[in-house]
Amino acid sequence: MIYLDNSATTKPKKEVLDAFVKVNEQFYANPASLHELGNQAEDLLETARSQIKELLHMDKIIFTSGGTEANNLALIGTARNYQHRGKHIITFETEHPSVLKSIDALESEGFEITRLAVGNAGEINIDKLKNSLRNDTILVSLMHVNNEIGTVHPIADIAHLLKKRRIFFHVDAVQSIGKLDFDTTAMPNLLTISGHKIHGLKGSGLLAYSGVDLQAIQYGGGQESDMRSGTVSVPNAVALAKALRLAAPNPLYSQWNQELRQFFSGFTGVKIVSPKNGAMHILTVAVKGLKGEILVSGLQKESVIISTSSACSSKNSQASPVILAIGLPREFKDGVIRISFGEFTTEQDINALKKAFQRVYRMIKGV
Repeated sequence: MIYLDNSATTKPKKEVLDAFVKVNEQFYANPASLHELGNQAEDLLETARSQIKELLHMDKIIFTSGGTEANNLALIGTARNYQHRGKHIITFETEHPSVLKSIDALESEGFEITRLAVGNAGEINIDKLKNSLRNDTILVSLMHVNNEIGTVHPIADIAHLLKKRRIFFHVDAVQSIGKLDFDTTAMPNLLTISGHKIHGLKGSGLLAYSGVDLQAIQYGGGQESDMRSGTVSVPNAVALAKALRLAAPNPLYSQWNQELRQFFSGFTGVKIVSPKNGAMHILTVAVKGLKGEILVSGLQKESVIISTSSACSSKNSQASPVILAIGLPREFKDGVIRISFGEFTTEQDINALKKAFQRVYRMIKGV
């Protein structure tokens, strides 16, 4: 089976699994317990936290169950804590549902929301962002890499802009961490990471933050600096730190991206959706007059696994909000498929995809 759906989830690395199993077997005590085994578990937890702080150049790390929880905590926790300074928040139409729905919840609490449109390549307009800033703006939320089409946003430039205005900046880095180089001299105030997108484990993630305080959005025993109550999963934290240390941009992604762009440009009725200057591990294309689900199913029969625009919207019969926001022509919007590389992807996989797509395309089109 050829797996090319790595933006939905990745296969865990053996080193990550080994770390997870070892901690579960040997350091299974509750890190909040006062006995020696508890102290050993706490030491491991804090070592993992320190390693991640050093990698990200951020002051605080809160371990979460994944990107969705981290996004909820970042947005709701910041907004509620600083509503005395203002109640205006800015985000963009192409954000992940965990951001957009958190924003919707805040709007129902009386916060004012500006949802900025994007261009046809999913790109943002910094001038429009500047013009949308107000004296009562407290927070801007923007993903680094769009999970559906791979658009890369100028995070460092926006971080500098907002710092001058004393406006907090949240970045969902789920699709960029470990795949793109980060300018650690211009980090946002809040950064979301998910373990299973970088060959780590599902159910693990984190919120890293600096220069901002949060209000807790769940309550209990006060673990994780009182920001995320509940017994901390030390094995997940250690495995996540391991995955982050192992993650690194792969130069082959660019080669494969360009190779597939050239390949798909040879088909009548196939449109490349991902921008040329986007993230190289994501290539989204659309086939005129077809449904993406048909292509996904056809390729699966050829032992090639891809997805429609995203795992979060692939089971929805309607086009995703991202596809609608970029203004993809009507005849293409239902035929969107996403190919995404991971660290286990090989050149043989790319060649297999090409051959499989040719067969499926010809069969469906009756060529």
